Amino acid sequence: MERVYFDNAATTPILEEVIEAMNRAMRENYGNPSSIHREGRTARATVEQARKVVAKALGASIGEIFFTSCGTESNNMVLKNAVRDLGVKRIISSAIEHHCVLHTVERIGKTGGVQIEQVKLNEEGHVDTAHLTDLLAQDKGKTLVSLMHANNEIGTMIDLEEIGEICKTYGAYFHSDTVQTIGYFPFDLSKMNIHFLSGSAHKFHGPKGAGFVYINNDNIIEPYLDGGAQERNMRGGTENIYGIVGLAKALELATANMDERGAKIKDIRDYLRRQLNASFADLTYNGDPEGRAHYKLLSVNFPPSEKAGLILFNLDIAGVSVSGGSACSSGIDTGSHVIAALDPDSERHTVRFSFSHLNSREEVDFVVDKLKEILPN
Repeated sequence: MERVYFDNAATTPILEEVIEAMNRAMRENYGNPSSIHREGRTARATVEQARKVVAKALGASIGEIFFTSCGTESNNMVLKNAVRDLGVKRIISSAIEHHCVLHTVERIGKTGGVQIEQVKLNEEGHVDTAHLTDLLAQDKGKTLVSLMHANNEIGTMIDLEEIGEICKTYGAYFHSDTVQTIGYFPFDLSKMNIHFLSGSAHKFHGPKGAGFVYINNDNIIEPYLDGGAQERNMRGGTENIYGIVGLAKALELATANMDERGAKIKDIRDYLRRQLNASFADLTYNGDPEGRAHYKLLSVNFPPSEKAGLILFNLDIAGVSVSGGSACSSGIDTGSHVIAALDPDSERHTVRFSFSHLNSREEVDFVVDKLKEILPN
């Protein structure tokens, strides 16, 4: 094989079924969904059918799903507009959130009027729920808790139901960046105390540039993008019909095949871990790979060495696509805020392997063989 792609937490290949659905939409749905003529009505019906697919997959109502360009837009929309429209005076988040949440919260804090607090984490990245409870028990005004479902670098997951109930007890809003988990874990939002969450098609084998935000019917915020009545007056701008169709098709396939895909991905992840442990000494792993963690991620720390410092570069040359992240930085690895927050003194070199159902054990063997060539015994 020429190349192996183990960077599915960054983005996933678009499935052929999704491409076919998008191609049909490109050929047939050229109308503007806001137009009243037949072509416009056909385009509108296509968008609404896609909305039904997403709502069904999440256990939400169709009125709670709004299409966006990506998870970053969705998260920005929730965080900034909760402050503007819902009177939020405090945001509780964590040091290991995705940058689209971390940087947005930082910017909100700099504008003044909103207190920013971070919940404590253990060394595996799990939320200290006792500390979260203590923070929420302090009467500091309307509060929004923003914690990602699964960390995109180490895979550690929160318990959505547990955090939701804690927030409910203290009357706080709960937002979760679920970009890494939509399509991989079942959701039933009708039975959970979650006010906002986000998704992005390219994380579950759909197209880039298409995402959505879930906004609970009880907490409607005002538009983030002004300029039109699209998305039921919630997001101005002509809808990305082809992207929305691709998102819905990809999510439909992910939901229908969730168990089968999950079992295969878990097997590949566990097989890689066994092969790595058998081939290399003194490896450590970030997060909680044997506990509550996303099964599509394996974050591995290799001991410090001159060759390990260029591991990402050399793997790419050898035909292996992965991501990195470590507290130290070099010309190739600029460092990870997640690893820095959990293990700031680490001198190890981190490689994030992330998988999809399209991967195989044979690819694992290929990757391990290349690592043996790159790293000293």
